[in-house]
Amino acid sequence: MARGPSPDAKPTPARPRKPRTRRPAGEPEIRLTGDRLVVRVPENGERKSSGGLLIPATAAPAPKRLQWGDVSLVGPDVRVARLGDQVLFLPSSGLEVELRGEDLVLLRERDVQAVSPAPASRSDRVPGQYL
Repeated sequence: MARGPSPDAKPTPARPRKPRTRRPAGEPEIRLTGDRLVVRVPENGERKSSGGLLIPATAAPAPKRLQWGDVSLVGPDVRVARLGDQVLFLPSSGLEVELRGEDLVLLRERDVQAVSPAPASRSDRVPGQYL
């Protein structure tokens, strides 16, 4: 005799799934785990002073200098940053990684000090009244 579900059993609701994004066939999919971020940092360590003078990377004290970087990949548990945002972090807190021939930095979400949203493109702007 086959047993079915008991009359008192409540059906469990199914969780909605996120739609999968399609990737080009030649590009391998990279998924981060947990609260990880992959950040693209500027190529050279040079920066400019407020007066416009170029300060070489060798002149800056390395361990105490925070750095801005662009978010390239975001893990599933990251709550504060999105793809394309800029984040402020201490370079010594991240791990260097090479992905697709590019040197990037792998961070945990707790190592991010500040987030600046991705700049809106001109097509996203709504035309307004000009004075």
